[in-house]
Amino acid sequence: MIEFILCLITVLSAILAIIQKDLLKAAILTGFSGGALAVLFQILLAPDVALTQAIVGAAIVPVFIALAVKKTQRVDN
Repeated sequence: MIEFILCLITVLSAILAIIQKDLLKAAILTGFSGGALAVLFQILLAPDVALTQAIVGAAIVPVFIALAVKKTQRVDN
């Protein structure tokens, strides 16, 4: 049951990140997706993959996205 919930969180947050207009919210949702996937890997007894996913998917990628968004300038037409 918990695996199903984690899969649902992963898929829904990934879909919401794709359709999100605000890029910072998309970065946060990407982190949720990566974190849920890391927990799912841990439950499935793959601790090395879970640790890598937690570091890269839940921490580094959302931070890089947020930094890239902050470094760019918004042009309003």
